[in-house]
Amino acid sequence: MHKPHAVCLPFPAQGHINPMMQLAKLLHSRGFYITFVNTEFVKDRLALFHGTQFSNGFEDFRMESIADGLAPEFDRVSDLATLLDASRKYWLNPFRELVLKLNQTAGIPKVRCIVSEWVLNFSKVVADEIGVPRASLITNSASSCWGYLQIPDLIQRGIIPFKDESLIHDKGYLDTTVDWIPGMPNIRLRDLPTFIRTTNLHDFIVQYCKVECQEALRSSALILNTFYELEKEVLNAVKASFLCPMYALGPLISFSNHESKDQLKNTSMSLWNQESECLDWLEKQKPRSVLFVSFGSMTIVTPQELNEFAWGLANCLTPFIWIIREDLVKGEGAILSEEFTRETKERGFIARWCDQARVLSHASVGGFFTHCGWNSCMESICHGVPMICWPVFADQQMNCRYICQEWGIGMEIEGEVNREKVEALVKALMNGEKSREMRLKAMEWKDGSERAVQIGGSSYLDFEKLMNEVLLKGQPMDES
Repeated sequence: MHKPHAVCLPFPAQGHINPMMQLAKLLHSRGFYITFVNTEFVKDRLALFHGTQFSNGFEDFRMESIADGLAPEFDRVSDLATLLDASRKYWLNPFRELVLKLNQTAGIPKVRCIVSEWVLNFSKVVADEIGVPRASLITNSASSCWGYLQIPDLIQRGIIPFKDESLIHDKGYLDTTVDWIPGMPNIRLRDLPTFIRTTNLHDFIVQYCKVECQEALRSSALILNTFYELEKEVLNAVKASFLCPMYALGPLISFSNHESKDQLKNTSMSLWNQESECLDWLEKQKPRSVLFVSFGSMTIVTPQELNEFAWGLANCLTPFIWIIREDLVKGEGAILSEEFTRETKERGFIARWCDQARVLSHASVGGFFTHCGWNSCMESICHGVPMICWPVFADQQMNCRYICQEWGIGMEIEGEVNREKVEALVKALMNGEKSREMRLKAMEWKDGSERAVQIGGSSYLDFEKLMNEVLLKGQPMDES
């Protein structure tokens, strides 16, 4: 009897590759043969920083790649619209050819299911052609996913497009309550995906989300990187609205670590070189004394914002680790003043990239200054670390809203960045009156996330249902 074979296809960005790999590890731990498919660009980045680790994969876990149809010099990190457009135009045929090749290769089990990023709907065409289920992994929170699914209704109600350019930055207008979305009482326009803030109905990303997010509902299953207790009102609302079965398997990072085989557990899919010196530095710091600052893999800041963040950190006198990517600053390299470096050299550590989960799990870390990407939120919740939130675009505003207003584990830096706001929020997070309350809440959610992935927990049970009801349902084992 042969293993079931799952082909896993993430969107080629760091925040999407990581949860898909975590899900692939989870499936592998339950006996699946895995083919993990990156673009050629991602394959080359991984080879640059990890050598031959991913050349051939591991036993029953292979790595493959497809061309993305874009020129080698194209900026795949910051030009999201063109990358999304390319996925529609160029990826179907190479993906189809790869899947057919896998099914014709001796020694490899026949493909039993395709698991892909929820907006990569061309993968369903291939799944239908070979007669297997296609499950869609939603790498956003359930709340932000629900926000994306409101786009057709927002258009029908005349909210999209905005009537005037000035409304895009009008705080009063963005604070308008949207009171008709089930499971989301008192959500404001500013909490919904930032792509809705346009005066152009034909804006590419608005139209892309309008079509592709709805198309994903035709999948055999929707998989979310969350857990029921964290977002139960929204999950209940989404389940009541659509026929497509939905399974909450999060936090995928802790679930996969709990279940993965040793060989795969410590594999990294980082598209940057992870510097480990910051972990040695953390060993010398006091418990819960360090603020970790990172704005993810795609956020771009202005030189002015960088300077204000820097002096806010300097003035608060709190020890910190700050991740400053080489491409973090708009239009130029990240340059910090010599004065700032002198001021903070005894209590600050600057790195270009790191293993974020390992840093957040360290006993010396007491707070996280984050852009609120969903992977960062999940990692912070898993390790019981409260947050300062600086959401920038896409789903980050919705994540911020829930962190601060619903879960009670963070505070938002609102409006334009200045050093006074940064200093005040860091002091409040690390030592202020609300600090103890947020830490207690953060630990409660940490405990809840651990229960969810243990035997009998909500995510554990949903994973069993996903396998039995969708991925393995009614299909005999194929001969390889």
